[in-house]
Amino acid sequence: MIVLFTDFGVEGPYLGQVKAVLWQHAPMVPVIDLFADAPAQRPRESAYLLAAYAGAFPPGCVFLGVVDPGVGGERRAVAARVDGRWLVGPDNGLFELMLRRGGATEQFVIAPPSAGVSASFHGRDVFAPIAGRLAAGASPAELGLGRAPLRRFDDWPDDLAAVAYVDHYGNLITGLRASVLPAAAVLTVDGRRLGRARTFSELPRGGAFWYENANGLAELAVNCGRADAVLGAGVGTPVELAVD
Repeated sequence: MIVLFTDFGVEGPYLGQVKAVLWQHAPMVPVIDLFADAPAQRPRESAYLLAAYAGAFPPGCVFLGVVDPGVGGERRAVAARVDGRWLVGPDNGLFELMLRRGGATEQFVIAPPSAGVSASFHGRDVFAPIAGRLAAGASPAELGLGRAPLRRFDDWPDDLAAVAYVDHYGNLITGLRASVLPAAAVLTVDGRRLGRARTFSELPRGGAFWYENANGLAELAVNCGRADAVLGAGVGTPVELAVD
């Protein structure tokens, strides 16, 4: 399958145009919309989300990742195979955590097509054709991919102590893996201390807390309320860690 991870949104033509290209190259391969609302123009926060959510998909999947504020600039188009999953997108850090946490990796640079490429829509014109053909079984050699290391972002932390995503309900997903946090961890947002709970019903209505979400990340929530409004937080808001 092909898994889309983008900041395109669901309105407008962008996802439809990308899917049309994927259908041309891989008509029998299902396309899954994982995120269409990844943090807009923020590959750093998006990288922690992608690494957390990709694990639910089996080896052999192709991830088409486009969070690309530098489109049309000097950043390269790249592909990487990490633990059997293909990643296709911009060389801007979006795949950093996948590479860092993965086992076996192969890394490639995508040569820009000689014609038919817009300056502002590489998701459709550069990444989608490669993703589709990989999903259809083409080899890196057949696609003219050249082996080359991706740019690395060693100064990024292993876990991001900040809000990486605000979901439909106003819950705040951080870039912190819950598994690395102590059981008694307290997360603080703008002076508001949040203890850990297993799930929403353990708190009274309006109670704020953090919990391990279904994909292993620490998530800030309010029972029957919106954490983004109650805590006044959004993507990029720092989260402090303490232990009682």
